[in-house]
Amino acid sequence: MVETLNSSVALVTGSSRGIGAATARELASRGAKVVINYRTSEKEAAEVVADIEASDGDAMAIQADVTDTDAVEQMIAEIEAEWGSVDLLINNANMPFATKPIVELTWDEFSDKLDAELKAAFTCSKAVLPKMVASDGGQLIYLSSGLSQSPQRGFAAHGTAKAGLNAFAKYVAEEYGKHGVRANVVSPGLVETDATADRLNEDVRTGVSRATPLGRVAQPDDIAKTVAAIAGEGAQFLTGTYTPVNGGNSME
Repeated sequence: MVETLNSSVALVTGSSRGIGAATARELASRGAKVVINYRTSEKEAAEVVADIEASDGDAMAIQADVTDTDAVEQMIAEIEAEWGSVDLLINNANMPFATKPIVELTWDEFSDKLDAELKAAFTCSKAVLPKMVASDGGQLIYLSSGLSQSPQRGFAAHGTAKAGLNAFAKYVAEEYGKHGVRANVVSPGLVETDATADRLNEDVRTGVSRATPLGRVAQPDDIAKTVAAIAGEGAQFLTGTYTPVNGGNSME
């Protein structure tokens, strides 16, 4: 039996495609009312909403740049007017980054990634936390990356930003646990999405599969199901955790 989320209101940032879209669909299949947040991919967001509604789920799409405080506050106001306060925030929105060795990175390239990654998490978390505290409960799940713990050449900006995200999630867990609020990190390894298509050629796929005890590259649904499990009633005493989802490619 699939665990129900009992009409919880879930906001999934950056959920018009990839891991975010899969997570939105999975949460909706378990009974959540899901907000599909997007910045520019209106058509794809509408398709995710249509898919969820076709399966008798509840979803709506809202455009907002999650690094813009005013835009986030407006998005939260729209959600509250339609469905009430957010019970579950999935901080997933992908922030672009430069892939270069450190000596070739400019400070702007490095700091822009850190700024965008942490500002999005900070802004969205700050927007939903007051109502979670007032209602004595809520959940925040942050999508990180295995590169935050296991460095690879060229990914210093991305990995460092995600490491900062991991730390931020722990502070949310520490400060708001007494109010019944949980905060956890889900950390995928390499996942097959359109965002990774440029580097996931057959040689890379074969190499990753051979290096992974479970023998394959992760799919978006693998991450989505982990997020949904942590969001469920069975994980109510789980907070401040870091959960790798990589088929054993990196064991931490």
